[in-house]
Amino acid sequence: MNNVSKSKLHGLWALTNRELKKWYKAPTVFILTLIQPVIWLGLLGNALNLGSLVSSGSFTISPELISSLQLTPAQITGLQGFFSGIGDSILQSTFGTTSYISFMAVGMIAFTALFTTMFSGMSVVWDRRLGFLNKALSTPVSRSVIIISKVLSATLRSMFQAFIILIIAVPLGFQVGEAFTPINILGVFAFLFLICMGLSSLFIAINIRSTRIETPMAVMNLLNLPLTFASSAFFPIARMPGWLQTVANVNPLSYTMDGMRQLLINPTIDYSKLAIQYGYVGIFAAILTTIGIVLSWRYLNK
Repeated sequence: MNNVSKSKLHGLWALTNRELKKWYKAPTVFILTLIQPVIWLGLLGNALNLGSLVSSGSFTISPELISSLQLTPAQITGLQGFFSGIGDSILQSTFGTTSYISFMAVGMIAFTALFTTMFSGMSVVWDRRLGFLNKALSTPVSRSVIIISKVLSATLRSMFQAFIILIIAVPLGFQVGEAFTPINILGVFAFLFLICMGLSSLFIAINIRSTRIETPMAVMNLLNLPLTFASSAFFPIARMPGWLQTVANVNPLSYTMDGMRQLLINPTIDYSKLAIQYGYVGIFAAILTTIGIVLSWRYLNK
């Protein structure tokens, strides 16, 4: 009797679990994947310290200015009161929050997703070189399932690591916005799920025919910084040069970050804008996942 499952998703969990085991059974790898964004967040986020640049201490009234303008004590007190709140006002209008570390923390979540999904392309190359890919192709498992399992495992890893980073960011100064509710966390995970599906499919599609480990490394080095800095990871798109705004406005990471910031740190949520952000990232994920599946049918071979 033939007991082989006729399901199109036959073998999906077995292959996904194999990929996850390589991760959670190697705690050193897991810890190392968290160190980089934590260092960026803890060192770069606090080193920039943009809040201090626009604090009341940055706006001092010199004695020469008081003398030249002949300010009265009441006028001096009024100016000091005005400058005491200007820092928070500038940060709020620029970053949507009075805490730059909170703005950057969301960028680090997306950066972690990008970094983790990049290794899904490398996984295909390793499986090919070690002979596992040939073994998987000789089973009744669909070729598309082989790709989807790698996409799904990268997505699950990214979502877990993002949750850990959020926890670590709290003692570093992360502050939620007035519109935040615990249910918003589900919306953040929805963004992460979509962007990780798209990015993982992208890197697998690029490396699906490669047999050299240098190829995915070169792709990672080529795309890592442009995708990160040509987005709203560290600075609002509206304050960028015009040419860079054009690039950042089509970068799916920008839509992901801006959507997550609405849910986590912004004082209000624009639901129409949020729907557009979900739609853009969702379309990106659907197109790239479809491309990955089509390429798996065409190019995966023994």
